[in-house]
Amino acid sequence: MAAVTAVLSWTATGCVTVHGEREIIPSVTRAEAAEALTRFTVAYNAADKAYNPALDSGRVTGALGAINQAGLKAKQATSPQGNPSHSPLELTDARFAIPEQRGWPKWFLADTDSNRDRDSGPDDTRWLLVFTRDGAGLPWEAAYLSILTPDEIPEFATDADGWAEPVPADAQDLAVAPRALGPGYAAYLKNGGGVFADGQHTSDWRAERVKNANRPGISTQYVDQALDTEAFAPVGLRTKDGSALVFFATRHYEQQTAASGVRLNISADVKALMTGEARSTVTLERVSNQAVLVPSQESSQPQVVFLNRIQGLTGAKGA
Repeated sequence: MAAVTAVLSWTATGCVTVHGEREIIPSVTRAEAAEALTRFTVAYNAADKAYNPALDSGRVTGALGAINQAGLKAKQATSPQGNPSHSPLELTDARFAIPEQRGWPKWFLADTDSNRDRDSGPDDTRWLLVFTRDGAGLPWEAAYLSILTPDEIPEFATDADGWAEPVPADAQDLAVAPRALGPGYAAYLKNGGGVFADGQHTSDWRAERVKNANRPGISTQYVDQALDTEAFAPVGLRTKDGSALVFFATRHYEQQTAASGVRLNISADVKALMTGEARSTVTLERVSNQAVLVPSQESSQPQVVFLNRIQGLTGAKGA
């Protein structure tokens, strides 16, 4: 932090105060980032062991928080004694990409090695967690999680002091501005288009939906929405080649309607989150968080490439 150039003001007691709401400063120190990661991991493990969402509710937010809290609520209903298969999560070899920012909220990226993989070969992965907070003194909360292979993680642009460069939500030098990714993805899932490159979370998912739309006895309809305000706002980091790694969130509804005489198959986890009774219709609500590589406008490959997508059931309604 000694290398940070900022306007400083002396308080009446002689202490130096940096005004993070007015000056462009690193969003967090590396020591504070490491502490935030540790506190998250401790809370995550406690909640997973007990299947109790209250135990990590203060350490998650946004898309990850919605997925985590709903998942724990469902598991608590189906396994009230806790998680019999709990294995503590370990996040090591942490590398932090810390942007310089003005105002709130502030955020940073933790790139970590988890004990949920193999440390070599094609199954080697790393957990990327985006932490955010809305003001000084508030806890850092994990808002996004993406699991990538080491080769999928781009090199980030940094200044002489090692601070990362955040991408504005309305950046005009990218093929798609981060703010437009959520609405663009929702529109793509409905109508297709050339904005997103083909793959598991784009063309393959659309084809799967078409296949499942009219199964014997059950009709399925889909509605997709952007989820991009407050803790769900997209965040991105500039890469060395001028592109951007962007995290964004969406909400997806799936309505299944059974023909007369056909019963809907409702799993225990769905029942735990469901309101109403699924006599002939059930509407499933899911939240999804994505990590994508957005090229610059000058790139020879102008399409957005999905690197990872994690979704979870967050609600259900029967009728």
